[in-house]
Amino acid sequence: MSADTADVTDHIEKKKKDDKKVDWLAEIRGLALMLLAVFAFHSFIAKPFYIPSESMLPNMLVGDRLVVSKYPYGWNWSSVSFHLAPRGDWRIAGETPEYGDIVIPVHPERDEDYIKRVVARPGDRIAVRNGQIILNGEPVPQEAEPPLDLPVDANSRCAGFGDPTFLVTDDDGTQVCRVPVYRETMPNGANYLVIDHMNQPLDNYPETVIPEGHVFVMGDNRDHSADSRDDFSRGLMGPVPLENIGGRAEFITFSLDGTTSLNPVSWFTSLRENRAWTTLRPAIAEGNEAE
Repeated sequence: MSADTADVTDHIEKKKKDDKKVDWLAEIRGLALMLLAVFAFHSFIAKPFYIPSESMLPNMLVGDRLVVSKYPYGWNWSSVSFHLAPRGDWRIAGETPEYGDIVIPVHPERDEDYIKRVVARPGDRIAVRNGQIILNGEPVPQEAEPPLDLPVDANSRCAGFGDPTFLVTDDDGTQVCRVPVYRETMPNGANYLVIDHMNQPLDNYPETVIPEGHVFVMGDNRDHSADSRDDFSRGLMGPVPLENIGGRAEFITFSLDGTTSLNPVSWFTSLRENRAWTTLRPAIAEGNEAE
């Protein structure tokens, strides 16, 4: 083998070795930029959210996955994902939620996200009497509707209501959780279903004036929700400052019944039917669309 041939061979071998080298710094930089982009999107545009409790039944089930938009009320410390920003009273492009909006308030003492519905705005007078909202001296209408059948599965066992009569067998032999529901209609026409089936302490709340820059929120499952009515640390302890609201719930992406496992087949069989793309914006009664 000539010297020239040896040089060419060495050059080729060296090039192959160079090609195999990984530029770890560039890889790490690329990964960091990708994670930063995801973090920014989740903080300023939208993020996924998981429903872990029954406080928003019948409209949201345990196991629902949904999208929360971050921009409708502007941005504040609670908009930042993972609660990495320090608490403060600042807001950028701040707006006030409307009656019936489902929002993500952060607990006043803990970095814990809740999900509740806005039932009173700044300057409103709100009281709750025997489970009915009294807003600015007027009862908020509640009309009884036919009982609603909720699924019974690993994520929804119907035991939380404490009433065994709710668990019934449907005509086709399927077990369902049949709950009494009311349609509540707010002054702007926003209407939605609520459950109020028992007498309990939170059914009565003294009249309170909502301070400027605050809203009053409640869960749709009125007897099983730690919300603005609950003055103890498990609840939201009164009206919620707008800077503690991290976004608005928009729609359900998918819902799981609690049977998901490592088996890929279960990733599909555990999906609940007819939940995907369900809007979480309240219906607006006819005649109130422009309000």
